[in-house]
Order: sequence, then structure tokens, then C-alpha cells
Amino acid sequence: MSYQPNPPQLLPTNILDGQAPGLRYRIQGELVPVLHLWLDGSVPVFFEHHVVLWKDPALEIGLHTMRGAFKRALAGMPIFLTEARGPGEVAFSRDGAGHVFPIHLTPGMAIEVREHQYLAATANLDYGFSRQKGVANVLFGGTGFFVDRFAATQTEGVVWLHGYGNVFEKLLAPGEQIDVEPGGWIYRDESVRMEPMVYGLRTGIFGGAGNLVFNRFTGPGRVGIQSMYLHIPSEAPSQQSGMSLNFGN
Repeated sequence: MSYQPNPPQLLPTNILDGQAPGLRYRIQGELVPVLHLWLDGSVPVFFEHHVVLWKDPALEIGLHTMRGAFKRALAGMPIFLTEARGPGEVAFSRDGAGHVFPIHLTPGMAIEVREHQYLAATANLDYGFSRQKGVANVLFGGTGFFVDRFAATQTEGVVWLHGYGNVFEKLLAPGEQIDVEPGGWIYRDESVRMEPMVYGLRTGIFGGAGNLVFNRFTGPGRVGIQSMYLHIPSEAPSQQSGMSLNFGN
């Protein structure tokens, strides 16, 4: 049987005519891309307040109700999320070179996203978050990291993510696996299982030892991989060590 290569595929970097219930959207820009939304007033959009680039003066802005604000404060994550209510236009951008892309979720679908990498989402999605204890964090004195969860219940919704560098998607068949550097994954379908893998490395000349850490993903489902990974500390500043090059998330 001949080998059929099936590497992760690059996601579109420009979308000019995206549509979803209650809105239209456009994504443009090769270096620091911008997400531009047209809201018809039927579906609000929620986001972190610092990612707004510009908005229509007629667009209403308020707080988005969510659960677990105290836990988010302890984790160093934004306590409040902001909500835009149309009709009107609004644009978002994150302060970093990268790749903005949409994930459409139909009822029954859910994804988990690395902390600090979601840009905006329609308010008809169910939103939550949880702490995941990663072996890489334990190795460097950490306590784990957070993931955001977005789920569609009654109607289709959209979450827009920002990846560093470019983002590639791997569609895993049932039982198919891929190992990803812990800072390289950005999202996964809830059907995809993730577990840490630690490989011990020894240098025969000097007799030293080290560890190489991966996250192993097992299908079925999608996994998003960013080409320029960024390790964002989850600990409070007083608890962080001077080590920045780690396998933290």
C-alpha cells in the first residue's frame, strides 16, 4: 500500500463575504489582520474590550454576562467581556502579527481554545472555561493553563480566533493521532482527546538528560496548529520565574 501524505492544511487568510445568522463579516490583512463585522441587530457579539479597532457610533456597547468572574480574576484572565449590539459595524484586531479565521459551529458542536486567543464570538454560543493541568507546566513549577469552550446549542454561531504566524488545520480520522508542541496548538474539537507526552533525551557524551514535551491529539475531529507559538504565562507576576522559553501551554 502506497503512503498518502495528509499534512495539516493552511486555513484561508482572507475572507471577503463571510455570513452567519444575524451578521456578515470580512477578514483582510496579511500582517496584522482585521475582522470587520456588519450586525443586523438580531445577534450580539462578545469580545475582550481591548481588541476593538473601530466601531460605528450607533453600535451599542455593554457588558456580556458570564459565569466564574472570580476564578478568571485568580487566573489573570479578563474579568469582564464586552458585548456589541447592532445594527451597526465594528472591527477587531489583536496586537500581534498573525492569522484571523472563523470557526462556524452548528447545534451540537463544541470547540476548546487556548486562553487569550479568541477574538470575538456570537452571543448565541454557550461560553465557558476550565483549567487544564499540563505536564509541561508542572515541570516548570506551574499549575496548568486555561482553555475557553464555545458550544452551539440551538442555532449556528461563529467564533473568530487569532493565531500567531499562520494557522493550519489537521482533520483527524477516528483513532488517528498527531503530536504537537505544547505552544503550537490553538483549538480542537471537543471530540478530540489531548494528552501530554514526555520523551526523555540523553546526551551520551556528557551524560546529561532532558525532556521533550508534546501534546498528543487523537481523533476524530479537527486540531488547529499555529506556526508561531507563544507561551503566555498563566501565573501571577509574583509567581513567575525568569524562564520564558518553556513548554508552558
